[in-house]
Amino acid sequence: MTRKKLTVHDYLQCKGKRQLSVMFVHNAEEAAAAEKAGIDMICTSHDAPQYGIYNSFDELKRIREAAPTCFMQSGGAVRIASEYEAMKLCHKYLDVGADVVYGGNWSYKWIRALRDEFIPINSHVGLVPGIATWIGGFKAQGKTADTAMKILQNTIELQEAGVIGVELEVVPPKVAEVISKKVNIMTLSMGSGSGCDGQYLFANDVLGYTEGHTPRHARIYRDFKKEFAKLQAERVNAFREFHEDTINKNFNDPKITVGIDDKEFENFLKLSEKL
Repeated sequence: MTRKKLTVHDYLQCKGKRQLSVMFVHNAEEAAAAEKAGIDMICTSHDAPQYGIYNSFDELKRIREAAPTCFMQSGGAVRIASEYEAMKLCHKYLDVGADVVYGGNWSYKWIRALRDEFIPINSHVGLVPGIATWIGGFKAQGKTADTAMKILQNTIELQEAGVIGVELEVVPPKVAEVISKKVNIMTLSMGSGSGCDGQYLFANDVLGYTEGHTPRHARIYRDFKKEFAKLQAERVNAFREFHEDTINKNFNDPKITVGIDDKEFENFLKLSEKL
């Protein structure tokens, strides 16, 4: 039986009732795997070279098509300078099939304006990569009473501004659970424990092909880096064999070429001699 894709209403109704599985996917292949695995929600981004993401809006459409019943968030590390730009960008995401737009470091003013236009927004609290310099870099947040209160207050302010959910990144699970119970919006944990309303991981972490530093909160289920290395070695071997076959003129194989009747070939030779 085909499952029904969540609506924004359904998404909010999941709070306190069941945990949502949330995965960032980089391409249509990962999206198709998420769909088949029953992942509730996928997250996507278009061009964000600083994170090694080079998706066009056409690729986002392919991702949407590959995972038709996954609730889809689109957004990313796009720098925008005005409420008008935010509005235009949101409509682009909605046009490719997004159900909710990521506005991780957008102002409350912009979020209110977007909510007035019925554009659903998920935001971000705790460790927010896009503004990490303001919090001393990429480090855990909410480890003191004062900083935990700031995260709670920030989440409440975002709720009042109109977001439908927040990503809670690298916050102590005890703190994240209290925050989740204090608000009506969805809370998606990235390294913040199971007291939130959903668990959010990146496909590259789940599959073990993250380059460079692997985040502490990442849970690795497969070693694709090892498998990719094997595939690369086989790719090199295949290319080398092709190169050698080219040099040795091994491309007259009747399995990959077409033939000509002997009589026709003789006629061709006679005709060619006249030139």
